[in-house]
Amino acid sequence: MARYLDPKNDLPFKRIFGDHPDLLKSFLNALMPLEANQQIESLEYLRAEQVPENPAKKNSIVDVRCKDNFGRQFIVEMQMLWNSAFSSRMVFNASKAYVRQLDENEHYSLLQPVYGLAILNDIFDRKTTEFYHHYRIVNYKNTEEIIKGLEFVLVELPKFVPEKWADRRMAVLWLRFLKETERSCLDVSDDLKENDDIRRALAMCEEGTFTAAELEAYDKYLDIIRTEKSLLAESRAEGEAKGLAKGLLKGRAEGKAEGRAEGIAEGEAKSLIAVVRNCKRSGLSVEQIRDITGLEMERIMEILRSDGEVRH
Repeated sequence: MARYLDPKNDLPFKRIFGDHPDLLKSFLNALMPLEANQQIESLEYLRAEQVPENPAKKNSIVDVRCKDNFGRQFIVEMQMLWNSAFSSRMVFNASKAYVRQLDENEHYSLLQPVYGLAILNDIFDRKTTEFYHHYRIVNYKNTEEIIKGLEFVLVELPKFVPEKWADRRMAVLWLRFLKETERSCLDVSDDLKENDDIRRALAMCEEGTFTAAELEAYDKYLDIIRTEKSLLAESRAEGEAKGLAKGLLKGRAEGKAEGRAEGIAEGEAKSLIAVVRNCKRSGLSVEQIRDITGLEMERIMEILRSDGEVRH
């Protein structure tokens, strides 16, 4: 029985989609918002690294970049973690690819659309259960009026539900392949292996097909992701705790102004105790809790000792 690596990892992802244009074509035709007469027939790879014109600026690296038979360009990225800068980087990379199509004195009519596709192993939009997000330049009042040039698709894998795309079989198979195939996976569903494209992609994820050096690089990539995820979680927990503490202090000031100082103070004391406990459970140090709550170290230690969080 085969043992698979996670295709969302940088190494397998680029092996599948960066070296096999027929699989990339299948992937893009399944996921991109292309009309029936606009389906991709052939692809050629372009240089993945877009070197900035200003050498002082950091290079922008994309996972896979290609051009199809219509001249349209596609930038494909696999993003394990979401951060606020990612959408800006997508626009930056696509815009750069768009303007670099023309040499000096060439006419604008030669410009072809550039599409950005990001598969996210994270959630960035918590206001909706939708997992597929398509962005383009449209008229604010009449969204049927479109300025062609740049389009973006972001897919949130954790929210992906196959049943919502019952009429898009190939898209479902590709997203299930990305979501369900992991290193701990010893086997995959038969319906995935029955499709020729998915079966080939699975074969490229078999652990036995990677060298020792490649497996080491694979594990290092996972370590980086784990570290970034931990730091992000800690930062979010600290930010939430600071926001809560700030709100409590504001509530106390307003309460005193209304002559309810005693009641507010009692309620706030209980809430601050809860903040201290939550901060500790989130892994924050006593010093960080002090900075967030404004409580004295002795008081914080007293609260934690009463919970059994601190022992002599």
